[in-house]
Amino acid sequence: MSRLQCPRCTRPTERCLCALIPCLPSRTRVLILQHPSEVRHALNTARLAALGLSNAQLLVGEVFEALPALLQQPGYRACLLFPGEQVQPLMPYDKSCSELPLLLVVPDGTWRKARKLLHVNPQLANLPRVALPEGLSSRYRLRKAPMPGALSTLEAIVAALNTIEAPTCFDALLKPFEALIEGQIEAMGAQTYQRNHAQSDTAL
Repeated sequence: MSRLQCPRCTRPTERCLCALIPCLPSRTRVLILQHPSEVRHALNTARLAALGLSNAQLLVGEVFEALPALLQQPGYRACLLFPGEQVQPLMPYDKSCSELPLLLVVPDGTWRKARKLLHVNPQLANLPRVALPEGLSSRYRLRKAPMPGALSTLEAIVAALNTIEAPTCFDALLKPFEALIEGQIEAMGAQTYQRNHAQSDTAL
């Protein structure tokens, strides 16, 4: 028999994260495009980001027919948080001028699935690309990062907003993420975690 799930955070009811999820306003609008393969992932961090930000939207799919209209929302300038040629570093808003806030588009999936989203939605490939600051490391202690600086979707969004909207801090978004990781470590047992993950944890 399957366990009851919280309809909001989709975690088992006895491990519901809703009490830890904030509701943070942001000048930046965040549009998360989630590949369907991520929906049932144990660490669905994109959902946590969408729940914790009042100015965020999460769409699930491969081809997004509404994307052209979403990218042209009045009052925003769209950019894609994804590596590539001519990528620009994220910079804090210039408070001395009236520049439009960003519509930050964030693909959510493995690197292969995220690239597929760009391929089947050509509007994404045409967006200016932005990158996170260098030297960041993930708090995801249950999985070795595929490359230096690789973060979960939630961590990437937090790092981006902390950069763009400094000195405003969005670290409160990470509280349910950290609780989720602690819960999984507890479920697997200390010995199993130490044997399989502790070495990579120290490396971070």
